[in-house]
Amino acid sequence: MCHRGERAAPGFPAGSLPDVAEQTQSPPAPPPLPARLADPVPAIAGGTALWLLAFVVVLVFFREQTTLLWTCLSGAALGVIGYGIFRWQRSAARRGSRTAQQGLVD
Repeated sequence: MCHRGERAAPGFPAGSLPDVAEQTQSPPAPPPLPARLADPVPAIAGGTALWLLAFVVVLVFFREQTTLLWTCLSGAALGVIGYGIFRWQRSAARRGSRTAQQGLVD
């Protein structure tokens, strides 16, 4: 139903909205990230190094805070494990394994 002064879109009954998908164009695909920004190794190594640094600082200055010690040690251990899994997946992608993650090959 149209209000006074409004007109329905051609081919559509009064009161309905036209199909927006037909009227809009899809936006262009974004450009790919540069290789140095797409490589996760610096982030993994940096995060692990920060956990190790925090562990040393807590060990030296706050030795009685055992929760902080274990938290920092766990963060560093998970960083090492995560890097190992990443290397494992990247080597599987380079071998061409069907079950490997996509997009890891340099």
